[in-house]
Parts: sequence; structure tokens; C-alpha cells
Amino acid sequence: MTDTAEQPLWRSLLFVPATAERFVAKAHTRGADGIIVDLEDAVAPDEKPRARALLPDVIATVGQAGAEVLVRINRPWRMTMADLEATVLPGVSAILLPKTESAEHVVFVDEVMSELEAERGLAPGGIGLFALIETAKGYMNVREIVHASPRLSAVSVGMEDFAEVIGMPEVDTEAILGYNREVHVAAREAGILMMGYPGSIADFSDLEMFRNNIKWARRLGFDGGACIHPAQVAILNEGFSPSDAEVERAAKIVELYDKTKAEGAGAVAFEGKMIDEPVVRRAERLLARHRRIADRMSG
Repeated sequence: MTDTAEQPLWRSLLFVPATAERFVAKAHTRGADGIIVDLEDAVAPDEKPRARALLPDVIATVGQAGAEVLVRINRPWRMTMADLEATVLPGVSAILLPKTESAEHVVFVDEVMSELEAERGLAPGGIGLFALIETAKGYMNVREIVHASPRLSAVSVGMEDFAEVIGMPEVDTEAILGYNREVHVAAREAGILMMGYPGSIADFSDLEMFRNNIKWARRLGFDGGACIHPAQVAILNEGFSPSDAEVERAAKIVELYDKTKAEGAGAVAFEGKMIDEPVVRRAERLLARHRRIADRMSG
């Protein structure tokens, strides 16, 4: 698995339509780790050229408080090309690829991005990719997709699209868990982030249900999620951050294990259970995440 220090810290990603001036103006005040500037579903077809033209100013505005800026582009290839031309810009951390269906899809986009970076004097490979699995074909090819490019830093199941494709009457948290698990394992094999939660992104009115979905995702080991309403940001940040009790417990585990090893002892018990390497690695990973979050908050 890739060192967590090399992965993005994306507990919360807030979608903002590129053409929604009021939302764009306030996005940097919402506390999200990242802002997803949307060129896809939230922008009407006849507004997409204007959305592309607005991108340089929008990127500067939403990123002014330090949040990472991501851009979700469109899937039909002609729009994909136009979007990439408009999106490979300074200040963009990653591009979201909707309806990612194959490794070849990712490789092709990577090649175009490399050409644009070279033409524009940007660092090679500096802009990452985030694959959205939203079709049956993409799901079946997910293992190849997550290994397709070193740019790829995250993957997620696009719940609404995926549920429709496989015939679900609506997004059902328990029914869709299995699909998330398969994508999750593929992400971990590739050493990239697993984003999302087993529930709908569309229903922002029931915050308690949203909180429960985030708890599910955290128990499964997901890394963060996206939202469409500012009220959801704090829930994501809290849900994907270690609690004070978790941090305290992890610190005790690492301290006790290190002390035991230094004394030349073998196994050690903590809270009535034996501590072994996987337990310690989990504790160390949690503490590293806590430090990264603390550094971001203080920065």
C-alpha cells in the first residue's frame, strides 16, 4: 500500500457548479479539504462552453483558502477533449473521470494531459486523476483501471449512476455495500484512495442518514467522500477523522509495543488482547492521519 503521506488528504470534497457564481464565491469558506468544480451534471449542456471559460477564475476563487481544487469533466469524448483543454491549469490538483470504463480510457486521458502539461510549462504528472466507477463495464474492469496510470490517486463508485445501471430502484445502502467492497479491495491493491460511502449523494436533507452512511464508510476503511451541500462538509470531516479516544488508544498501543520490543520481550497484551504487527500498523497509520489533519488545520 502506498505511504499515506504520499496520498491526498481528502476527507471532504464539496461539489460546486462552475457556473454557480454564488456557490463559487463562498466555497473557500466551507471547510472542505477539496472543492470539486463541476463541468458535468451540475452544468446545463448549453452552459458548458461558458463553464470552461470561467475555470481559471473559478479555480483561483475556490482555492484561495488552501483547499485542493479538483475538476469533474464530461464523459462523451468530444466534451472530454474540450474539458481537458480547459482544465489542465495551474492550481488544479486532480481531474475526476466520470464513467471510467477501462484502463485504455485512463491511459488515453493521461497521454492528453501530459501533452498539455508540457505545452503549458506545468510539472509532468502534477495533476492527478480520480476514477468514477459508474457503469457495469467499469466495475468489471476496475482492477485494471486502478493500475492504469501513476496519476491515479483515487477511485469511487458513482452511486446514482451505478445503481441505475444495475437496475436498483434507488440507492440502497446495504444492497450496494458489496459493490463498494470490490472496488475498495482493488483500490488498496493499487495503493490509492477509496472514496465515497454506501449511500446516495443526492439526498442532502437527511443529515442523520448521511452521518450514518459516513460511519459505515469509516468502518469499511474508506478515506473520504464528496458532498453537494455545505452542511455535509463538517460531517465528512468529523467522520473521516480519528476521534480523540482513538488517537489516545493508538498512542498507547504504539508506546507499549515499542517499549516491549526495546526490552527484548515478545508478545504483549493490551486491553485483554494480544498486540501484533497488524494492530500496531493500524495504530501508526491512524496517528499519521491525525498528524496530517492537525497540520492542515494549523496551516
